[in-house]
Order: sequence, then structure tokens, then C-alpha cells
Amino acid sequence: MDERLREYGLYHSQWSILFCLYHKGPMTLTEIWQYLHVEAPTVTRTIKRLESKKWVYRKQGQDKREKIIGIADNAFDKVVEVAEMMEAFEDEMLNGLSKEQQKELLQLLTLVGNKE
Repeated sequence: MDERLREYGLYHSQWSILFCLYHKGPMTLTEIWQYLHVEAPTVTRTIKRLESKKWVYRKQGQDKREKIIGIADNAFDKVVEVAEMMEAFEDEMLNGLSKEQQKELLQLLTLVGNKE
């Protein structure tokens, strides 16, 4: 996965945030780290890197402490392209597994992902 993301200058942690914003729309920093179950400083650092690469924007929220993060207009088409590439990659990785095995794998990954 990292190899394919590297073509776009991204890492998995950066893609996780972009993917989240792609599906959920603009979110606060708090919403992002809570949704991804990642510590706030990690998300903040990753957002700063994505900002410097012009993948995302940051704007003021309802109050001065709240920051809204969204996909930058000029990066949206690239995010769609990466999402399509990642979907093809996932299909490729699941190729050879029956539908029942794929379902079981998803259940196991969900179970593992929900443990803290």
C-alpha cells in the first residue's frame, strides 16, 4: 500500500485522513482524531504535512479554538484518483478469496480494529 501511495507523495497515515475527509466532508481536528482513533498530536502533525503539500485546507471553526479541515479544491481530483487506485489495490489483495472468506476477513479486521 505504501508503495502505491508513494507515487502520490503520501503515506498511509496521510491517506487515512484524506480518505476520512473524502467520505465525511470537512471535519474538525477533534472529529478526525476521534473518528480514526488516533491521538490528537499525531493528527495535528499529519494535517500540517498535508497542508504543506496543498492536499488540505484549514479554516476557523465556530470558536477560535476550533479548526475545520477539508480537502483542498485543487487536490480533490487527485484524492478521487488515489481512492480509485486504492480500491483497485484492495480488490487485487482480496482476489483469490471467496466472498465468504472476504466477509470473514472484514469481520476479523473490524474486531481487531475495535480493540483498544
